[in-house]
Amino acid sequence: MGKVQLFEIRLRQGRVVYSPGEPLAGAVRVRLGAPLPFRAIRVTCMGSCGVSNKANDGAWVVEESYFNSSLSLADKGSLPAGEHNFPFQFLLPATAPTSFEGPFGKIVHQVRASIDTPRFSKDHKCSLVFYILSPLNLNSIPDIEQPNVASTTKKFSYKLVKTGNVVLTASTDLRGYVVGQVLRLQADIENQSGKDTSPVVASLLQKVSYKAKRWIYDVRTIAEVEGTGVKAWRRAQWQEQILVPALPQSALPGCSLIHIDYYLQVSMKAPEATVTLPLFVGNIAVNQTPLSPCPGPGSSPGALSPVVPSAPPQEEAEAVASGPHSSDPVSLSTKSHSQQQQPLSTTTSGSVSVATVDPCVQVGSPAGHSLHPPLCISIGATVPYFAEGSGGPVPTTSALILPPEYSSWGYPYEAPPSYEQSCGASTDPGLIPGS
Repeated sequence: MGKVQLFEIRLRQGRVVYSPGEPLAGAVRVRLGAPLPFRAIRVTCMGSCGVSNKANDGAWVVEESYFNSSLSLADKGSLPAGEHNFPFQFLLPATAPTSFEGPFGKIVHQVRASIDTPRFSKDHKCSLVFYILSPLNLNSIPDIEQPNVASTTKKFSYKLVKTGNVVLTASTDLRGYVVGQVLRLQADIENQSGKDTSPVVASLLQKVSYKAKRWIYDVRTIAEVEGTGVKAWRRAQWQEQILVPALPQSALPGCSLIHIDYYLQVSMKAPEATVTLPLFVGNIAVNQTPLSPCPGPGSSPGALSPVVPSAPPQEEAEAVASGPHSSDPVSLSTKSHSQQQQPLSTTTSGSVSVATVDPCVQVGSPAGHSLHPPLCISIGATVPYFAEGSGGPVPTTSALILPPEYSSWGYPYEAPPSYEQSCGASTDPGLIPGS
């Protein structure tokens, strides 16, 4: 048998996830079938980030290093046959960023060991990846406790020459969430026209920005829920819930090459109307009392009545008068839930690619809101761990879910606005890409 039968790195107690500022201890284990002369045995602990211009390409065009420490475990000599253990310990820097892996780049932390042998002999190397989780406290984000609401008004043409307005208002109970928390959405649609609207769609989006030679944006739909449209001359309310899945945290403090943003986008195709609410995903929940969604001035949730314009066209007024007209509150039902893995990767030059779509995991009936809106559970995340309960982070039982293969797609897709654009100058500059 060969001289080196086993060469591996083991971390103390088999730990996988660490916090910045923690000691990382372990041992290099060597089993030899025969004596092995060596010049040095070394171990190195390092953390770095690399970004590429192409998806799933390990040839980085931009890199940055966070720490790189080496220890000499043994000087020049000869190891006898048998098993040898060389303990080591490193202190992880307090500024080390959270581990992350995406299609255009990754933040990786690892321990490497090497046995340098005399000239003309084969050197031996091994490595072990570990993960760092730098918890994001949502309470540290400015204005995190403020209401999260956005509204837009769009003109809606019908019967060729007639035009009305549709007002779309969307709100969430919070601006920031942790994994496993329920995101409560409320959308209010006021249809001030004689034409029914198209269905309303709410999408939880993840935008990962990679700073290569130019910014590359990878936009992924994490979860999607669709509600029914709104009848002519009606005002309706749509309430939904989305369960926040295991996702990487917003931003990546300590890293200047990769930035993560989340948005809730509520839209309709007819009329073409979209509102975008910036969200944060963190590890420490907002400790404020959840704020109630804001349905709009002069109204309260669950007490919305149909709205009839003050002076509709004569034929529309006759149709409304002759047709069924209820004064009961209008509540939109949910048509479908879907969980998608659909990243739209765009560079500043406008090139686009899209991946395949994964099925949705649903809980509850997709239709009807007699008791509580159903939950939409999102699966698939580019994060290999999560925080659970009051204890520290623990590894998940499943392997790291990597982004799916990309294929060609020609539809132009514009990334959501940045937090700086959405929230104004009050946003923490450390949570803005490129800052």
